[in-house]
Amino acid sequence: MHFPIRLFVLIILFFAANTLSNPSYAKAPGPPTAAADSLNPIQSLVNFATQHLNIPYRSGGSSKRGFDCSGFVRYCFNHWNITLPHSSAAQAQHGEAVELGDAKPGDLIFFKGNSTRSQRIGHVGIITEVAPGYVKFIHSAWKGGIRYDMLNAAYYSKRFVAIKRMID
Repeated sequence: MHFPIRLFVLIILFFAANTLSNPSYAKAPGPPTAAADSLNPIQSLVNFATQHLNIPYRSGGSSKRGFDCSGFVRYCFNHWNITLPHSSAAQAQHGEAVELGDAKPGDLIFFKGNSTRSQRIGHVGIITEVAPGYVKFIHSAWKGGIRYDMLNAAYYSKRFVAIKRMID
């Protein structure tokens, strides 16, 4: 009776040792992973921006210690050697104008400042997701710092001005 148990234990130990020494057996297959440089530039930009969520707002800020809206956009685009000015109104003078229905992740979205009556651009964000009737963007907000918001939120829909594409 001892022989079959020893044989069974040896077989188990053999498979265990083989599994541990062969990485393809050691872990279950998961979703494929992509190296950062294999992502397209727009997805890389959006991923980079997302890594800065919850950094506080800082008037005139352009570093990880705190960003204002245009400082954050400028910082993200500088990471890809695209130089933009440090002003949302000045940034709106760059890039190609895009209709709302043609917006894509990576596009910049511009808003009026505090007053809905003003025609002056006073805020900017980076679009992260688009679907019919749905535009999500990341930006540095006076309340909350780097965060996501939606264009269909009352505050932003009343202030929406334009979308510009900086990367084809």
